[in-house]
Amino acid sequence: MGNFRKLFGAVKPVIGMVHLGALPGAPLHDPGTGLEGLVAAARADLAALQGAGFDAIMFGNENDRPYEFRVDPASTATMAYVIGRLRGEISVPFGVNVLWDPISTVALAAATGATFVREIFTGTYASDMGPWTPDAGAAMRYRNRLGRRDLVMLYNVSAEFADSLDRRSLPDRARSAVFSSIPDAVLVSGQITGEAAALSDLEAVKKVLPDMPVLANTGVRHATIADVLRVADGCIVGSALKVGGDTWNPVDPARAEDFMARARAARGGA
Repeated sequence: MGNFRKLFGAVKPVIGMVHLGALPGAPLHDPGTGLEGLVAAARADLAALQGAGFDAIMFGNENDRPYEFRVDPASTATMAYVIGRLRGEISVPFGVNVLWDPISTVALAAATGATFVREIFTGTYASDMGPWTPDAGAAMRYRNRLGRRDLVMLYNVSAEFADSLDRRSLPDRARSAVFSSIPDAVLVSGQITGEAAALSDLEAVKKVLPDMPVLANTGVRHATIADVLRVADGCIVGSALKVGGDTWNPVDPARAEDFMARARAARGGA
């Protein structure tokens, strides 16, 4: 709670996603666009989100499908290059997420000066990528070895593209993860990118974790932001801000501005 509040204050933060284009080595990478194309697209999305007044932004590699648990070092290196090119233009707190690799995510944060990270750090899952067994202890110890004890750790406790093999309820798993693995905040997700977490899941997790920041991680829309912020302590949003609401399109400045206007209204103007 302390690190999260130190970073975001009392405001329920709305974090906008900069989805980088597919990186070198990924099957969907377009070598014709080159590194300059990746930088230009990320710059445009960053400008749209900051212009709309988002509280923070997060860089992610959602386009690097099929996803991996141990990403190619070229992916992390390219993300660091792109963020480094944009670093002087970033005016809000920013985070990073290298799907689905906690160690690479922490390494990228250390290399770029990111203030927060998002990943699956706990649990055991059957997933599209195979058996999924992250190690929160290793990731947090790595963070500390890199001198980033200040790095805010956002734990997604309901993995996308997967089903938990832990038969405990989501609230029980979330409560246990907070006790055993000391996150700074807990995230609740839908089944896939862009699909909403059930409001009942957010309510149930928040009920058992009244003193822990609980954020909606996927599928928040213009029509639902007020209901989400009534329950959650913030949200991460990507797909709803894109042209046509399509995850793989660039950010639409008008949609981003409309979303933040609704978010500010839901927060009482903050």
